[in-house]
Amino acid sequence: MKINVIGENIPEEEINAYIDYGKKKYVNRSITEMTVKTDGEFVDLQFRFADVPFDRIRRITGYLVGTLDRFNNGKRAEEHDRVKHTV
Repeated sequence: MKINVIGENIPEEEINAYIDYGKKKYVNRSITEMTVKTDGEFVDLQFRFADVPFDRIRRITGYLVGTLDRFNNGKRAEEHDRVKHTV
């Protein structure tokens, strides 16, 4: 993780406390960079996160889906028989 400190120098223990705070607050996200801006007694924290891959979401037969794997036979037939429009 890249750490940027803007403003006054702060002790390593304080930086580690901010890192722990970010990891606890954003449990399901991967922090790649943290910027600490100091202004007297005030501190501004900015976090940057790793990109999260996502699947394409499509609207098929009234449902928002990324895959047809969980469709039952009736929904698969409905998707197969529908009229597909070209752009």
